[in-house]
Amino acid sequence: MTETDTAWIDAALSSARPQAVGALLRYFRNLDTAEEAFQNACLRALKTWPQNGPPRDPAAWLIMVGRNVAIDEVRRARRQEPLPDDDHAISDLGDAEDEIAERLDGSHYRDDILRLMFICCHPELPPTQQIALALRIVSGLSVKQIARAFLVSEAAMEQRITRAKARVADANVPFETPGAVERSERLAAVAAMIYLIFNEGYSASGDTAEIRKPLCEEAIRLARLLLRLFPSEPEIMGLTALLLLQHARTEARFDADGSLILLEDQDRSLWNQKLIAEGLALIDKAMRHRRSGPYQIQAAIAALHARAAKPEDTDWKQIDLLYGALEVIQPSPVVTLNRAVAVSKVRGAEAALEMIEPLAPRLANYFHFFGVRGAFLMQLGRAEEARVAFDRAIALANTSAEAAHIRMHLDRLMRDSEPKGKKAGK
Repeated sequence: MTETDTAWIDAALSSARPQAVGALLRYFRNLDTAEEAFQNACLRALKTWPQNGPPRDPAAWLIMVGRNVAIDEVRRARRQEPLPDDDHAISDLGDAEDEIAERLDGSHYRDDILRLMFICCHPELPPTQQIALALRIVSGLSVKQIARAFLVSEAAMEQRITRAKARVADANVPFETPGAVERSERLAAVAAMIYLIFNEGYSASGDTAEIRKPLCEEAIRLARLLLRLFPSEPEIMGLTALLLLQHARTEARFDADGSLILLEDQDRSLWNQKLIAEGLALIDKAMRHRRSGPYQIQAAIAALHARAAKPEDTDWKQIDLLYGALEVIQPSPVVTLNRAVAVSKVRGAEAALEMIEPLAPRLANYFHFFGVRGAFLMQLGRAEEARVAFDRAIALANTSAEAAHIRMHLDRLMRDSEPKGKKAGK
């Protein structure tokens, strides 16, 4: 049998995974048991589906087989009694499959997957463990694939995932169906985890961007899954739109040498118009709900950049207003710093500099703060103060890639500001 012949099986197993593992987790209340039961069900599927064809409901089939195999394992360990032949057991699955499929109504299905995702992003887990656990349990990526994306050894990633599972087991996560308030809280936590996964891929430098690109793609897949479960939630629409609009710029973000290309310098013909169209449609739909949230606002900002055919077409006044709204909903010095860039385009560097000066104590170790501050100072002809800010920015870079990025960014800012700086110095 060729790889093409079995491709439909791989696709069916991947698609059914979140629902099946989520339901098995509800049955067994143990992450390892649920994952092992699903893997065993997949092995049975690979053995029987090529001969028998796909079941009517692959997820229901996997849940039933996985549950039966896990229960059989417990019986075997406890009683050491003989069990029915595997093929005989599977041949009697038809009626049971129909029964469990009927029980998988929309709300049950939603809560199973939401519970599974929420457990992976439990608040007691640090972000790196949340991401690794979600990629392993929900997405089904191998430890080798996850380790490669995080640029660590397989052994280190295996330990990270094992520690995460242990902390989840000790956390006593409730398995009962969540109420409306708890469901909303879980949804927000899961959305944040998906955004973390995306940013792990999106923030990669030029030499690792291709390796970590799958993280962005997986985050989008999970966001779309969440959107199918909660199609009327405007913030999930906003999250999905934000990821699509940012990911649409992927092919234009780095040059042939792997150096980052700033947004205003990117070849916009390389932007993925299909992703942009999907993202724009989603954010427009979300905004019609009139229940604004952080992801919607960020997506709306990304949409304004996406709609600009040329950098000079960018609606900076609207971006300023949107960042102002984001400051109210989600106050953050970084949000204010980003808003200051828009302010500099609308009202000039003096107003922007005045806006960010109070942020200095809270952003004393944030290299982007000093890069942006240096740019404003250079535009105002305050060359010596700008040089000090630029030096501080480079000193705060955490990696050589970040330092190179900052140098490129600062060189461009200094070059663009040079005529005004020279004139001011005369």
